[in-house]
Amino acid sequence: MSDGCGRGLPPWLLLLGLLIAIGPLSIDMYLPGFPAMAAEFAGQAGRPEYTLASFFVGMAFGQLLYGPLSDRFGRKPPLYVGLALYTLASIGGALAVNLDHLTAWRLVQGLGGCAGMVITRAVVRDRCGLRDSARAFSMLMLVMGVAPILAPMLGGWIVTGFGWRAIFWILAGFGACSLIAMRLGLSESHDTRHEPPLSWRRIGNGFLGLLGERAFMAYSLSSGLAMAGFFAYIAGSPHVFIELYHLSANQYGWLFGLNALAFIVASQANARLVRTMAPTRVLRRALRLLAVTAVWLIGLPALGEPSLTALLPPLTVTIASLGFIIPNATASALATHGQRAGTASALMGALQFGLATVAGTVMGLSHGASAAPLAWIMATCALAAWVSHRALIRGVRGAQAAA
Repeated sequence: MSDGCGRGLPPWLLLLGLLIAIGPLSIDMYLPGFPAMAAEFAGQAGRPEYTLASFFVGMAFGQLLYGPLSDRFGRKPPLYVGLALYTLASIGGALAVNLDHLTAWRLVQGLGGCAGMVITRAVVRDRCGLRDSARAFSMLMLVMGVAPILAPMLGGWIVTGFGWRAIFWILAGFGACSLIAMRLGLSESHDTRHEPPLSWRRIGNGFLGLLGERAFMAYSLSSGLAMAGFFAYIAGSPHVFIELYHLSANQYGWLFGLNALAFIVASQANARLVRTMAPTRVLRRALRLLAVTAVWLIGLPALGEPSLTALLPPLTVTIASLGFIIPNATASALATHGQRAGTASALMGALQFGLATVAGTVMGLSHGASAAPLAWIMATCALAAWVSHRALIRGVRGAQAAA
């Protein structure tokens, strides 16, 4: 159903913006607190970066549960469960007594918070066609861009004034407010009257069927690899900018925000561009730009240790390209999966956060006295995104795959 999908910014899309904000707020707001966490938990096994990896693991695997549940029981009931779990886990993170406890609570926080992300994609697919979905996802990218601008700056102020634990209390409050807003303001978008009973066999067959679709995998894998490079940036940037380039937590927040601004501009340009150009065509060109930027990143370490001014331009272009890649890949992947949009959204999200977990973990293990590991990991993800899309989409027929 359209439900005003193609006109302006409908109220239901604004509500979905709250759910989309859970991810970037949970990730970006506490990044400036990494040095403070490392100092408080000094001498313990592990690093603060592992709490980020555990959040990604929760995000990846939780979506595989919420997607099929939302296809069977509607979009809202699983959303309530997820938001409640996220709120409780945020409180647990605020009260964590050691790094192991914090890592565990971050896992649970990811398991709860991912409900908002998978169901947001499904609701947009329920209400919109391909072009309108691409525009709607671009509008939601505005939230995903604004949140990283504000979150690290806000996180830096909170860490400086109140300590890193205060961030988790704020996230708990945000989760509770989102739960109330969804209960009161979001209407159900999925008709479940003719849905068959849910079973493990049906869930498994649904995921296996999607894994065998070349077009779906082309869009999902390429966007997932592109996002993996972005999450490597998220995991590695506090070490690179704060410890290697000696920026303060507030300065890091401003720098992170400027890159997020590039993402916002790109996503809003995409919303206009898809009015006259097929989303698949825009996606192809954005992935090509990403591949060119990867070569740029690879070249920097070869010329010696890059300065901050040399490193920033390719990082910014890489992040900006996601403003074209994510909304168009998401809309294209879900375009032909109306009745099982939850399952398709779940698998797409699980691939994205699974790859992000790998990239973030590798980044955490690669810290050293150089920015080269960050450049290499981001470049590898970018090239893999371009290559996977070209390899999988080749030979696929139909307008959806006309990339």
